[in-house]
Amino acid sequence: MTEGAHRIAADNRRARFEYFIDETLEVGIMLRGTEVKALRLGRANIADSYAAEQGGEIYLINAYIPEYHGGNRFNHEPRAPRKLLLHRREIGRLIGLSQRGGATLVPLSIYFNAQGRAKVALAVARGKKLHDKRATIKARDWQREKGRLLRHGG
Repeated sequence: MTEGAHRIAADNRRARFEYFIDETLEVGIMLRGTEVKALRLGRANIADSYAAEQGGEIYLINAYIPEYHGGNRFNHEPRAPRKLLLHRREIGRLIGLSQRGGATLVPLSIYFNAQGRAKVALAVARGKKLHDKRATIKARDWQREKGRLLRHGG
């Protein structure tokens, strides 16, 4: 499946700055009808969200999916915890990593795959210290400056 087949509904651009990304997984997400319709409008926000274990399952916590304007009384709660769909073995491995290794489960994006199903790009990440963030800024600025120099002939 190519990257062009994905239609991104929400993107967490801050995650790559705040965390070292060790591994990424594509996981399903359990949504109700109005949540899917609201996601398709593309106004969701996952900047402050994370995944955590509750009762042997992994849930996406603090993800904001706004209410759907045509949803009337059957509308959803915007910040409700949403269950992530993983195999039992993956759940056990992710719970172990987050408890032992000090890793955090961070969503990178919510998108619709080629079949139209909502998926979450979930990352196993470790938090960056302040000096690591400074190094990231320095490297990004140098890449930008190098691109300018090459573009303008130096």
